[in-house]
Amino acid sequence: MSAFESFKSLSRAMYLGFKRDRTALFFTVLFPLMFLVIFGGVFGNQTTSKVEVLEIGKAPVLEQAVRQGGGQLGEVMKVTRASDRAAALRKVEKGDADAAVEQAGGRLVVHYSAADQVKSGTVRGLMNSIVQAANQAATGRPPAYTLDARQVEDDSLKAIQFFTPSLLGWALASAGVFGASQTLVTWRTKGILRRLQLSPAPVPTVFAARVAVSLAIALVQFALFVLVAQLPMFGLRLSGAWWMAIPMVIAGVLAFLSIGMLIGAWAKTQETAQAATQLVVLPMAFLGGSFFPLDATPGWMRALSYVFPLRYLNEGMLNVMGRGLGPASALPQIAVLLGVAVVGALIAVRLFRWDSA
Repeated sequence: MSAFESFKSLSRAMYLGFKRDRTALFFTVLFPLMFLVIFGGVFGNQTTSKVEVLEIGKAPVLEQAVRQGGGQLGEVMKVTRASDRAAALRKVEKGDADAAVEQAGGRLVVHYSAADQVKSGTVRGLMNSIVQAANQAATGRPPAYTLDARQVEDDSLKAIQFFTPSLLGWALASAGVFGASQTLVTWRTKGILRRLQLSPAPVPTVFAARVAVSLAIALVQFALFVLVAQLPMFGLRLSGAWWMAIPMVIAGVLAFLSIGMLIGAWAKTQETAQAATQLVVLPMAFLGGSFFPLDATPGWMRALSYVFPLRYLNEGMLNVMGRGLGPASALPQIAVLLGVAVVGALIAVRLFRWDSA
């Protein structure tokens, strides 16, 4: 039997095994999808941290409010001067700042992003209060200042654009790490690895088939998430370089499979593998930005989040699916994920054992 025929037969057998395992099917596909439906239906009611505002040029109304507001206004808003208007708007679009403010005569223009609706709502509320206070100071005259709030993205963007990639990233991470670790430990404890070693099929072909099946399942997950999120009740809209999410998914799955293989190569029992996997997946889900914005967390948590590859998958998919950035915006994250995949695979090979002895 040729290597390709072995690969094809093993891939089919692994796929059928996954399909018959109702528990794995539920937790891999339906359980994460349920979160998408829930978040899509009840999204909102978040708290917020201090907002970061870029002042483009001179905005006397804003500067006066900062001087008069003193420490109270400083507790909820940080203002930074910006001389380059295009660069400031780009920072808001990328999520590096919460808003950019400029003044044209009596009009205070606020540029905000829909990526975090709570922060954008906070900024608009603050600016509206500042404008009202400035108008009250000009008592006896018609309102001198007006507020003009402008979204930096397309006006049609909704919250679904931003938490669909995050929930999808969590689903892929969970499936990849759990699937690889449990499969490897089960094969070892039941003697399947030893039998595979003695079979005519080359060992690399066996693992290549496992990776191929995982990638195929992940792409089906991606398609399913996108289809559900595009239903009229949610309204996901794809444009620009959204297709870059596909190589992001592939790179992410390879990274998470390597982590799962590492755990599976190290753990001697299924119980140990499950505990180790939980210790990796649960913190990664929260510190990777899947369930809440990382800018609302303390600084040490944001710094720690860079350790987890899920942060890079979520950020890369958000750039191309939610923020409408170009293909190049996902390349650094893809490079990090592929690096994790290579390092994890090399360590897993060093720890690999054919049996439990």
